[in-house]
Amino acid sequence: MSYPTMAGFIMKRPWLKNWMIPVAKWYKQAAGYRQLGLRADDLIPEENETVLLALKRLPPKEAYDRIFRLRRAFQCSLAQTLLPKEQWTTPEEDRLYLSPIIKEIEAEKKEREDLDVMVPKKPATS
Repeated sequence: MSYPTMAGFIMKRPWLKNWMIPVAKWYKQAAGYRQLGLRADDLIPEENETVLLALKRLPPKEAYDRIFRLRRAFQCSLAQTLLPKEQWTTPEEDRLYLSPIIKEIEAEKKEREDLDVMVPKKPATS
């Protein structure tokens, strides 16, 4: 799930951060996924091996809720309607639940790769 991001660059500059936060909030609202009852992490494609492993690590309740949200959004898409306003995802509910697990898995893979490359050295004998 590694993708280029400018978040670090923006967050280090307070003037740029103050300018970008309202734009980011507007974009999230304009994206329309909240009107379908989805969260931001529901939009992550499942074609990646890392994402599939992260989905397996989700707690059962969270996995069930995710499937429910996706099916409900698909049904709304088929009917070409939006959910009633009281069922929209609020910004407080739109928290990351899958991204931290994905980052954890990527860190584990990187650590495993680093350990596989290590070559043990024999101690010098006198």
